[in-house]
Amino acid sequence: MSMRVLVVDDEPLARRGITSRLTRHADVELVGEAADGETALAAIVTHAPDLVFMDVQMPGMSGLETLRSLAPSERPMTVFLTAYDRFALHAFEVHALDYLLKPIDDDRFAEALDRARDALVSRRAMAQQPRLQALLAGEPDAPKYAQRFTVRVGHRVAVVAAGEIDWIEAMGDYAGLHVRGKAHLLREPLHKLALRLDPTQFVRIHRSTIVRVDRIAEMQTLSNRDCLLRLRDGTPLRASRTYGEALRTTLAGQPLSASAG
Repeated sequence: MSMRVLVVDDEPLARRGITSRLTRHADVELVGEAADGETALAAIVTHAPDLVFMDVQMPGMSGLETLRSLAPSERPMTVFLTAYDRFALHAFEVHALDYLLKPIDDDRFAEALDRARDALVSRRAMAQQPRLQALLAGEPDAPKYAQRFTVRVGHRVAVVAAGEIDWIEAMGDYAGLHVRGKAHLLREPLHKLALRLDPTQFVRIHRSTIVRVDRIAEMQTLSNRDCLLRLRDGTPLRASRTYGEALRTTLAGQPLSASAG
């Protein structure tokens, strides 16, 4: 059983210490590293790690704030890293798996990893139960991704098919579905909606923006490593460099009318 792990710490030496320990375990797959909370959020969405080693104190968004910005059902197992014992209580408030005090003790690290292995076995067994029950009942599997959404248009309720959406933006607790130049409000935060969208069809390009892949006509890389996208209807959208890797991976093989410049 392989366990996918993400390491988040603003100190390169601290990240190296964790990753070097992880390489000693054949069942661990390191899927990425991040130096801040925003990058960590993007990596969690992109790589869906089973386990995250997360520093508590980081510039900007702290490790605790990063985890709190995700819905409980979307949070990976998390082992917090901290130099101060007082953060332990806060770690368990967000249902962290464990926390390690810096400098990290090898035995405590191995203990936290074993705890993660045990928890992962339980998680995967629970995830299989609905599928097994459906198979035993002779029921076909439910669609994995949302195909349509119900939105309110005046006093009416309209149905918007996923294939009709050009792009989506965060609007507080709502998501704005942009369809042929009109925006429809869906009562669902963007970070939750992102998990229900087919990742082969939709890609997150900013913390507050998702775009349908086949609507992208051009992509230009800017001097700060952000990207400027132009959709087929002419809409310009800015893609944060934080999501650049995921964007380029999704666009691989997609015909674009202009390359990065």
